[in-house]
Order: sequence, then C-alpha cells, then structure tokens
Amino acid sequence: MYIVKSNLKTILDARGMSIRQFAEKSGLKFETVRRLYNDKTVQYHRETLAAVCVTLGVGIDELLTIVEVEGTGSGE
Repeated sequence: MYIVKSNLKTILDARGMSIRQFAEKSGLKFETVRRLYNDKTVQYHRETLAAVCVTLGVGIDELLTIVEVEGTGSGE
C-alpha cells in the first residue's frame, strides 16, 4: 500500500521556521499548517498546497512524496 507523506516538517525545520511563523507568512490557518507539519492531513486542498509551495518556493514534489507502507492490515 502507498500513502502520501508531507515533508513540511523537514522543510520548516531546515529553515528554522515554526509552524506559527509559517502560518502567518503563508496566510493559512495554524491548525491547517499543524496538520500538514505533523503529517496528519487527510485531504489536501489545492489552494493550501499552492500557498505552501509558493510561500516556500518549493515544488509539490518536494512537499509531498509517495511512500510504501507495509503491514497495514488491509489484507492485500
């Protein structure tokens, strides 16, 4: 099984930027950024992804990656 993983934590940590600082800079709600930072986002809104990528000057492929997860119990 594959899942989409957020790399926002890695990116912000490398830049020494807090969730709150980034939320203010990007104009996104703190809770939205917190979920993306902690990789707890269930649905990715296009506008949110665009705001994150533009604010950080990164491509979507740097922000999100697809990873394989084993042992998920899906029976496949």
